[in-house]
Amino acid sequence: MSVYSGTNRITQILCIAIVACAVTTLAGLTSAENVTGGPGKLAFTENEDGGYEFDTGILRGGLRRAGKGLGLTSAVHLPTGTTLNGAYGILSYYRVFTTNKRYGTAAWSWPDTSKLLPNGAVQVTWPEADDRPFEMVALYRFHDDSTLDVETIVKAGEDLSKFEVFLASYFHESFPLTKVFVTPDPKIVGKRTFLTAKKSFGNWQMFPRDYDVMPIIRDGRWQKQPNPVDWKIMPPMAKPIALRRGSKEAPTAILMAPSDDCFAISTPYEGEGHYSTYFSLFGCDIKAGQTARARLRLVVIEVVSNREILNLYEKYMKDLSELTVQSGNP
Repeated sequence: MSVYSGTNRITQILCIAIVACAVTTLAGLTSAENVTGGPGKLAFTENEDGGYEFDTGILRGGLRRAGKGLGLTSAVHLPTGTTLNGAYGILSYYRVFTTNKRYGTAAWSWPDTSKLLPNGAVQVTWPEADDRPFEMVALYRFHDDSTLDVETIVKAGEDLSKFEVFLASYFHESFPLTKVFVTPDPKIVGKRTFLTAKKSFGNWQMFPRDYDVMPIIRDGRWQKQPNPVDWKIMPPMAKPIALRRGSKEAPTAILMAPSDDCFAISTPYEGEGHYSTYFSLFGCDIKAGQTARARLRLVVIEVVSNREILNLYEKYMKDLSELTVQSGNP
């Protein structure tokens, strides 16, 4: 039997967990009391042009500059003076799918609204529309001066089959090196490690959570125009962790997510001109009326070891666990 024959019970449980961890109303998820953070240097500030600014002392830049939904732009790592983002921004909402269906070209071009929450976080809302049977909300908040958390919340207006948010981060050319934390594969790597996306592996590489999610990846969604992609399937990720690096003088940009929330990480090969990294979020069925969420963290820090990166991931899992206890959510 092919390893791509269907989604097994473990994957089904992960999908159920994503929905189960969401509270029952979107209003409850997006209230200020449910978003940690605070005023001062970790707070966004609102611009007259409809965008937001931030300056944590380590990171400075804009979010939704001129009201455009391109994530973080004009972003700089202050200690090194390194520009962080490329043309389409970091943590931008790009493609959105259900089974064999793509919703428009990109979420960053959908009509939306945004607001600054009392604790300094920013909430962006894409309302349900005739061609989109769901409402989607993004919450951007700083956890500390080098760490940004993003939460994506979806409320289904009708049944959504294998829903996916393809969250894109386009980095500056200062970050040509791309790595993903992978499981052992005798053809490529013999132990869990941060694997460099070499050109010899393929132009566009996708690292699934496991091979049981392949029916989602291969259901036809990636053949939809514009810019269809034929992914080279790589070894499964050990944890949803990816990084972008450049010279020793530049910082490292680390992206990470809970295993339940992310079913694939994608990237072009090292040095390819998009300088991009993508996280495929959700990957599960969401029933009409249900609300589901997915979380992701960005850390920008000067050169660290692989062990330190894994420690950062463990800290993130601890932070999420503590936040769950504080909010009273299951």
